Amino acid sequence: MRAIVLEKFGGLDSLVYADIPEPEPLEGHVVIEIKAFGINHAEMHMRRGEWAEAARVSGIECVGIVKSCPGGEFPVGAKVAALMGGLGRTINGSYAEYTRAPVSNVALIESDLSWAELAAIPETYATAWTCLFRNLELAEGQTVVIRGATSSFGQAAVKLAVNAGAKVIATTRSPARFAMLEAIGASRVEAEGADLSKRIADAKQIDAVLDLVGNSTILDSLAMLRRGGRACLAGWLGGLAPIADFNPLLQMSSGVSLTFFGSFVFGTPGFPLSDVPLQAIAADVAAGRLDAKPWRIFQFDEIREAHRVMEANEAGGKMVVVH
Repeated sequence: MRAIVLEKFGGLDSLVYADIPEPEPLEGHVVIEIKAFGINHAEMHMRRGEWAEAARVSGIECVGIVKSCPGGEFPVGAKVAALMGGLGRTINGSYAEYTRAPVSNVALIESDLSWAELAAIPETYATAWTCLFRNLELAEGQTVVIRGATSSFGQAAVKLAVNAGAKVIATTRSPARFAMLEAIGASRVEAEGADLSKRIADAKQIDAVLDLVGNSTILDSLAMLRRGGRACLAGWLGGLAPIADFNPLLQMSSGVSLTFFGSFVFGTPGFPLSDVPLQAIAADVAAGRLDAKPWRIFQFDEIREAHRVMEANEAGGKMVVVH
């Protein structure tokens, strides 16, 4: 099969097209004929050698058709999504014509949407949905602040929260992106900054905060919550530096909750991919209730250009690659 192989760590020329053997059927796994896949920042870090693990074939998610499933968990020919479970990290991932994923990391996603539209859903929407409705337990009528909302993850979270009847206050560092966030449903947009809790009119009344900026802002996110409010740390757009000398006694209000979610747990006990209603999300997209259209669609032979756009921070949303 044709695959994009990580020949070495480094720049765009590290991604090389090669013919490698197709994955063989294996008990507890699903061989998937890949129709399309999303592009993720994790794959850029793997390419550069900045990730702890990187498989020869990158790619942490895909959509496609079941070619084989020895255990019978999925019928041959079914449309499925797959993500995480070592894909692109410890086992060959989605930058290929076929991949083999653990059954626990595969979900049915029957839909009449195009493959490109389906490919924009799995990783981004599974993570955003879990943060909002499992970690934050967001409910209709509540107010959620989404920090770092212009990322593809942030945009998905805004759309899901609005679709669930929540009021969304979105943040961005770029005044030029205010209108875009309002257009996708944010009730209000605030300028991102470490002192947002001191500037926001709703301080101490916020039900939930989804913080994608990271360690540099999470204490400020906790400071704007009402009693019983929750903050979920799920992104590091502001960098990976740890919180210095974190002391909850001095830096957290009583009665608020700090939670964390990392999508690498999908497929582990307690975090089955089947917990995420990918089928229902695809149905909402098809019905027009959610706009999950990819920002840009690349062909399989354009992988270096896709990585260039990602690395240059030129992307305005989710990018996908189709075969």
